[in-house]
Formats: sequence, structure tokens, C-alpha cells
Amino acid sequence: MSFDLIVRNGTVVDGLGGSPFVGDVAVRDGVIVEIGPAVGRAGGAQHVIDATGLLVTPGFIDLHTHYDGQSIWSDRLNPSSAHGVTTALMGNCGVGFAPCRLADHDVLVDLMSGVEDIPGVVMTDGLPWTWETFPQFMDAVDQRHRDIDVAAFLPHSPLRVYVMGQRGADREPATPEDLEHMRRLAREAAEAGALGFSSSRLMTHRTKTGSQIPSYDASFAEIQAISRGLADGGGGLIQFVPDLPAGAYQPVLQQVFDAAIESSLSVTFSLLIGNTGPPLWQDAMAMVEAANGSGAAITAQVFPRPIGLMVGLDLSIHPFVLYPSYRRIAGLPLAERVAEMRKPEVRQQILADSPSIVPTNPLAYMAQSWDWTFPLDDDADYEPEEAKSIAARAKARGVSPVEEAYDRLLDDDGRAILLDALANFENNSLDTVGTLMRRDDVVLGLGDGGAHYGMICDSSFPTYVLTHWARDRASGRLSVEVAVRELTSVPAQVAGLADRGRIAVGYKADLNVIDHQNLRLHRPVVTYDLPAGGRRLDQTADGYVATVVAGEIIAENGKPTAARPGRLVRGRQPAPA
Repeated sequence: MSFDLIVRNGTVVDGLGGSPFVGDVAVRDGVIVEIGPAVGRAGGAQHVIDATGLLVTPGFIDLHTHYDGQSIWSDRLNPSSAHGVTTALMGNCGVGFAPCRLADHDVLVDLMSGVEDIPGVVMTDGLPWTWETFPQFMDAVDQRHRDIDVAAFLPHSPLRVYVMGQRGADREPATPEDLEHMRRLAREAAEAGALGFSSSRLMTHRTKTGSQIPSYDASFAEIQAISRGLADGGGGLIQFVPDLPAGAYQPVLQQVFDAAIESSLSVTFSLLIGNTGPPLWQDAMAMVEAANGSGAAITAQVFPRPIGLMVGLDLSIHPFVLYPSYRRIAGLPLAERVAEMRKPEVRQQILADSPSIVPTNPLAYMAQSWDWTFPLDDDADYEPEEAKSIAARAKARGVSPVEEAYDRLLDDDGRAILLDALANFENNSLDTVGTLMRRDDVVLGLGDGGAHYGMICDSSFPTYVLTHWARDRASGRLSVEVAVRELTSVPAQVAGLADRGRIAVGYKADLNVIDHQNLRLHRPVVTYDLPAGGRRLDQTADGYVATVVAGEIIAENGKPTAARPGRLVRGRQPAPA
């Protein structure tokens, strides 16, 4: 018997949390057909990967990405695919590119540029805009082959603008006719293969021109109508980003739970842990426990390292971006800007200034949180000691935090990157994150691949889980089998993709072969490979010996191959018989 691929003699981690074992995994026609010792020794295979001493895991699943644009203009979904992700869910946070009428293209470009930090020219040059309805957008995605699979949510804000026009963009209340229209379109999207719908109430989610996003003030009746439409089309998952300016997750999160329960939908929502103040996450988890105790299917989606920003002179945000004195040189090329900033008189002028430019993105105000800002070296330490913060370093030098930040930004000829750890870093540690990661009602996510190109590079989190949490951390480590389960079968179950996320006969042959002991995450770097020469952060890793999608090798030793087996996943997928 011949096979398309055999991964030979690896330490198989099945994705379900079972004990690892040494064996072979054989693949034919894109699915796993045999597992065990000495598989296919007689018939052989077209391709054989020697995995002796290496981990063999299912491909990783990222529930929270924004590859809506990149899946159209590119055949590679990196950084995610460089970190073992083989399935990515896009259309999160209630933003995306469909449905959209021709007259509203600028509205959605403004929306995605502000919320997801995607330069407008990238979207106008990179997208063909050959669709209007959500099913037409799905067809456009389906026509493009890429390295990994994608699935999509129906995003709330484009839906609202499509139904209500300017009234929707202006956040006016939806009429009964509007609600019925949204329900019909939600059913249409589900029937076309949407895994669910996404929405956001996050205050910092704003358009490029500074307005709140269309879904920000949406009523319970609106969430309920869309939920009912999703149920009409076969059901699915609600992805939701709640807001916390009022100091509590209630009441809007409960409204989403209630709408989902009525329509027999599941929910996953973004949960963050404040660095200081009352532990509001406890109230959210109490709500989850109560709802799930009544038969609901709700998970809190948690990021396994600090939630924050990458700040630097060549990025979207840094501590001086709102200073008028800096703005006078902001348009210079990086090398010239650095040369100016190293002049004593320019340094003195900027340090004597203060932020007075009004930003369209409120995140710009957060770039001076000195207690939570840390230089990020090539070891990419995302749980740094308090002594490494800008505040602590400044105190040790006898200078102000502003001076210390100024000097650190000029390191590496201005290419230095600082980590601004705004959340998930309670008591200067990830202990609370570690506690949450072990809960059955929590799922890992929030990689945000395909967005925040100039301020976030979080889609590398699977590598961080395997290195920091499953190998290097001094305390509270996860076993390898638990870490892999949290990256594979758990998100697969939440998404309704029961055909993947485990190594078992009949399941989709999405696999990673990993040199766990030598797995290493590098610091993010700036590249200019988006359409129209747009800038983005990229991040690579050592230790991925091979990544396989549908039985085809898409990367070997960190280098992409020519294989593009990735497809659009339409709708929830049943488990193999």
C-alpha cells in the first residue's frame, strides 16, 4: 500500500491531551489513514519526513485573525503559517470587507484602517472589490489558493452599513425593517459557509477618522435578529469583543449570551486581565459559569502573553508620536530621523515638549505607560522582569522615563522595538493567564494575524505557548500534550471544525513536525511587502521542521515551499465517521 506522505518515527502528540508516543503517521488524499509503528514499510510513500526525536502535532487553529484582505491579495498567510497555524478564522471584531456596495468602499476602508491599522492604500490597491454580497466575497476567497485554510465570520459593521447606509455608519437605531433585513442576510451568509458572526463594543475600536465603529451602539434587538438569522441558516458561533470603560462586563455581554442561548448558538468573547485595579475577569468568568451551567456553550478567549503594542520609530505608535516637535521630523526616512534625534538640540527640544496632537487612534495615548513598557530584544521575552521596564531602567540610570524611552528607541539605528504590555500582566507576571489557560471554558486566541500591521505581531503565539509555557517557564508550566491540545482540538471544537485538530485516522492531514528543544521565537521585524509597498511587522521562528496542510508540505525548516493546498472552509465540519 502506498501513501502520499509518511511522517516517520516521531513523538506523536495527538491533540486530545493523550500521552505522547513514538510512531508513524501516514497520509493519503489529504487525510490521515494510518498511525502506528512501521507504517507503510513495504509500500512506502511519495514523501517521507524523518521525525526521529521531533514532535508531531496536529496543525494549530487560530480563532481570531483578520486575513480578510490578505487572503485575497496574497497566497501566504504569514506570520500565522510560519508558526504552525494551518486554519485561521477571519472576519473577527465585527469588521471586514463584505457585504459592501460600491458606494461604501471608502467607509469600510476607513473602518479597517482605523480598527485594524491597515493602510488605506493597501486595501484600495490590493483588493479587486469584485463582490457586493457576503456570498460573493466568499466566492472570491474560494477562488484563491493559499498555504493554509481560512474560514470566515459575517462581520457586524459591514452588515449594518450595507442594510442601513449612512444611518448604519452613524450608529442610528435599526428599524424593524432593518432588523428583518439583517436577519435575512445573516441566514444567507450562514448558508454560504460563514462559521458565525462577529461584533464589537470596544471603545478603542474606531475608524481612521476617529468615529466609533457602526456596531458600537447596536441594541440587543439587533444582536438578537442577527443571531436568529444565523440560526435560520444552520447555526454557528458568535465572536464578540466587549468593552470595559464602565468597569464591568455587564450588561452587554449578558445580552450577547441571552441572544445566543435563545438561538442555540455558541459564543466566544475576548477576555483581558487588567494589570492593576479590581480583577474584573472574575465577574466575566462567573457569568460564563452561570450560562454554561444552564446548557450554553460559551468560552472566554484569552491571549497567552501580554496584550499590548509594539512601539518604535518605524511603527505606527511610539511615546513621541503626539509631540509637535517630533512631528516636524516624522516624515523623514528612518535613518535621517535618527540622525536628527541624536543631535543634542533636537533631543532637548523633544524631551521638553509634551503630547498635544489629537490622535484618531486612542491607543496612541497608551505609549507612555512606563511601568509596563520594556525593550524587546532578539530573545523576544514577553514576561520580562519588572527591573527591565522603562520606569525601572530610568530610575537605575537616574534619568526620567521619557529620557530612557528616547534613548532606547534609538538603539539598533532606530529599529528598536518596545513592548507596551497594557493588559494580561497582573502583578508583573502571567500567572493569572496561566490559571485561565487551564480552564475548560477558556480557549486560546487573539492572534490578530492580518491586521494591526504597524503595532501588533501576536500571531506567533503558538510558538510562545510551546516555548515559554511548555518548556522554559520556571513555574506553572504546561505539559506538551496539554499545550498542543489547547492549540488544536480545543479551538477546533469551539469553531465547529470537528474534522481537524487531532491526529487520528480519518482526520484532515494538517500536521506540524517540531524540534521542540530548539524551537525559538525571534523578535518582530519591519517588512514592506504589502500591496503598494505597505509596511507590516513580521516574526519568524526556528524549529518548525515541517508544516503540512491537507497532506502537502507547505514549509520546511522555516522556508515556504511552492505548495498552496489551503482552501476556504465553508461552514461547520462534521467529525469523520
